[in-house]
Amino acid sequence: MCIFCAIAAHEIPSKVVYEDDKFIAFLDLTQTTIGHTLVVPKRHSKCIFDLNEEDAKEIMVVVKKVANKLKASLNPIGLNIINNNEKPLQSVDHFHIHLIPRYENDNFDILFKDNSKEVNLDEILKKING
Repeated sequence: MCIFCAIAAHEIPSKVVYEDDKFIAFLDLTQTTIGHTLVVPKRHSKCIFDLNEEDAKEIMVVVKKVANKLKASLNPIGLNIINNNEKPLQSVDHFHIHLIPRYENDNFDILFKDNSKEVNLDEILKKING
C-alpha cells in the first residue's frame, strides 16, 4: 500500500484539513509555506494519466473548498496549485495536488522560462492536434 493510501485509510497519522468519502486533504510535512496542504483522492491512481474521470471532475471542487479554508484561516496573499506527474518531480506515486499558500517574502519561487524564440507554436499545435 502506498503512503497516501495508508493516510487515507487512517493507518498513518496525518494532520487532516478536510475529508469526505472520496478525498482527504492534509498538511504536507515539508510545509514549503505555512499551510502547504495536499489534496488526495482516496482511490489510488498513480498520476493524472491514470486518474479516473469521476475523481478528476470532483477533486477540483475539493481543491476549491480547501483553498477557501486556507485563505480564510491563514490570510495568504495568494495560492499556488501544483501537480507533478511522473518524472522528474512526482515523489509519491499517488495522484495529489499541492496547495501552497503564498506570503510576502516566503522564499518560494516558481520560475517560468521564456522559450518563445526557440519554438514554433504552429508546429507544437500540429503535433498536439494531429
